[in-house]
Amino acid sequence: MANDTKRDSSTVDFNPFRDLTKTFEQFKMPGVDMNLFVDARRKDVEALVAANKIAYEALQALASTQADMLTQAMQGMQASSKGVMTGNTKDADTTKHAEAAQKAWQKMLADMKQLAEMVQKAQVEAMSGLTERAKESIGEMKGQTHTE
Repeated sequence: MANDTKRDSSTVDFNPFRDLTKTFEQFKMPGVDMNLFVDARRKDVEALVAANKIAYEALQALASTQADMLTQAMQGMQASSKGVMTGNTKDADTTKHAEAAQKAWQKMLADMKQLAEMVQKAQVEAMSGLTERAKESIGEMKGQTHTE
């Protein structure tokens, strides 16, 4: 049997900045605090990770909502077609079917609006975090510059 090469990610200490800090320490530049520089880049990556997490969770919610909407639509179509197939004059009434079609159309439009709002909310949340990090980064850069 082959050895299992997968590791439990919760037990692995993943810090890509540890080695980067050591590398930058070799190239000391006057007036530049490399620890602050590396810390700022770490915060940038954390902001990107947070934005990606928001986007991922939004996509999961979107997929789940779409699946629910599809299930409801299929159930509605199935119930409507049962009435037509039975040949019941009550169920096959044209007015009833027109009303059902209109309700289905209105529901579809409302569902599409809900999906668009979900996507927009996720975009706003993700961009908010990235914008905040960009403002912090600009402030950090201003603090790191030295005028002599």
